[in-house]
Amino acid sequence: MLAETRQRFLADYIRIRHAEGRGSQNADYYLALPGRDLSGRLQDQWTMRARSYRYFAERILPAIEKRFARPLRIADLGAGNCWMSYRLALRGHRPIAIDILGDPLDGLGAGRHYQRQAPFPRINAEFDVLPLGSQSIDVAIYNSSIHYSTDYRRTLGEVRRCLRPGGEFLIVDSPVYRRHEHGEMMRRERHQQFQAQYGFASDALASIEFLDEPTLWELAGEMNIDWRVYRPWYSWQWALRPWKARWQGKRPPSRFWILRGRFLS
Repeated sequence: MLAETRQRFLADYIRIRHAEGRGSQNADYYLALPGRDLSGRLQDQWTMRARSYRYFAERILPAIEKRFARPLRIADLGAGNCWMSYRLALRGHRPIAIDILGDPLDGLGAGRHYQRQAPFPRINAEFDVLPLGSQSIDVAIYNSSIHYSTDYRRTLGEVRRCLRPGGEFLIVDSPVYRRHEHGEMMRRERHQQFQAQYGFASDALASIEFLDEPTLWELAGEMNIDWRVYRPWYSWQWALRPWKARWQGKRPPSRFWILRGRFLS
């Protein structure tokens, strides 16, 4: 990523995230995530993140733990404030928090609040150029982050380099659409919203911003990926969103699946 593009993206991103009320000066705020948002500002979002994590921790991770039968070296990609790395460290694993953002409220800088309870490394880097050795990690988790990629093939090619034989990667809390054009509609709406609210479209980085089913199957064929799809239950209100959108004549909403991928060769 060009330095100028990176700086503009980070400046826009930090401005939006701070305006949304993310982060706190209180360490207890971070230690309570994702189950509780002690600030009370974004509890609905954190409730969803908590349900995704609970599903992963209770229904996916145990099988991976059993197969390896040792502490896992896990790359937390797009770690943000490092809450997932903290949870994985408490579970006895060896996470590495990686993010492009070092912000003290909403980026890797916030990871300082976890170091006394469960220390883990934090590395400022892009996930298209991971500062990890080849075949050095067991699991990679795109933590509400892969949709910031500008090229999924390049991004996943880099994680394939880093995974050990038998390793897996997971995509959590990224929007998935049935059709590509529905994701493009969301992307335009989002940029228009940012332009109206903040005075800029937040488009310095040409992020894809969503996944869609045709792209997933294309990636499976081109990169020899075996996908497993999990569908956590969020709420009745969430489940009824497609029907509400259809009744109102709007585009179909995104789904938040958990995608578990394995490179077959």
